[in-house]
Amino acid sequence: MTQRILSVRELNRATLARQMLLKRDRLSVPAAIERLVGLQAQVSSAPFIGLWTRLCDLGREALGELIENRTVVKATFMRATLHLVTAEDYVRFRTTLQPMLTSAGNAIAKRRSGEFNLEKVLAEARRYIGEKPRTFAEISVMVGEWAPDADVGAARYSVRTHLPLVQVPVSGGWGYPSKPEFALADSWLGRPVSTSDNLRQLVFRYLAAFGPASATDMQTWSGLPKLKETFEELRPELKTYRDENRRELFDLHDGPIPDSDVPAPARFLPEYDNLLLSHTNRTRVIPDEHRSRVFLPGLRVRGTILVDGFVGGAWRVDKEKNAAILVIEPFVKLTRGDRAALNEEAEKLVRFLEPQAKSFGIKVEE
Repeated sequence: MTQRILSVRELNRATLARQMLLKRDRLSVPAAIERLVGLQAQVSSAPFIGLWTRLCDLGREALGELIENRTVVKATFMRATLHLVTAEDYVRFRTTLQPMLTSAGNAIAKRRSGEFNLEKVLAEARRYIGEKPRTFAEISVMVGEWAPDADVGAARYSVRTHLPLVQVPVSGGWGYPSKPEFALADSWLGRPVSTSDNLRQLVFRYLAAFGPASATDMQTWSGLPKLKETFEELRPELKTYRDENRRELFDLHDGPIPDSDVPAPARFLPEYDNLLLSHTNRTRVIPDEHRSRVFLPGLRVRGTILVDGFVGGAWRVDKEKNAAILVIEPFVKLTRGDRAALNEEAEKLVRFLEPQAKSFGIKVEE
């Protein structure tokens, strides 16, 4: 049977629908985080913004309470980067992701010529962190004692990638301090991490959030290598399409494919939003000509705006005394309707981000 070819706009609308970006959803916060399979969290405010732009009437305290009561945790996860995930998903998928985390730790050690007794370092780190939560500064000092000839940075990174650790939150603000402490996940959550390989379930969850997509797309999102064999094994349970370049894409049988002309509202995405990081070919979301203005040196990813469903600019908040100014940097020509929609969203967002400011403003750079 001939596979249906999906246009870039059809892929865009399909992905936005699954990402709750065609219309805000009324899911509970934990359910939304699980729908997205976590939110990237190098910047502490980013998950809050990512949920605010996808859910109806999200208050900062709603997510803050879930972080404090350990329903949601912050930990090294997909691509060996910090993510905010539910405790359920952390327990469910941490072992599934371990091969990627192990590879990331080994690569850093090899690059830095960090030869050391890994088993000894991990055993000592587990004992030390098990006594009470520790900062990476404290772990670094102890690593120097456990392995005096090792590269401290490489050994510390191995601790981060090999041991299931979660960050310890604080009350208020964005939930986590700039120099957090780390706890053993099983102690913090009061239950062990699953030892099962739940890769099959992770594939289905990825496609539900980011499909239709290829095996290499999921590799990009997760950091896990060699997933083509897994997708082949699951082929009888999946639906397939082709993109305009004839790449085969897999999907769930009930995965939504909205019409390409379905309206896509103006939206603000936080720094490092996974919408921009979860496919090998990112043109379904960001035109190639804008990539260099979004993906910056040092692996930084700017906060962006969506115009007609695609990245059409970047944004930031500037603080001037007691004023908070949300600055929009368009990459495309904005219509009067675009400006009105962006201004409406921006007004709400800047108040969400800076509730203590005395005045608020919106500025569009020309």
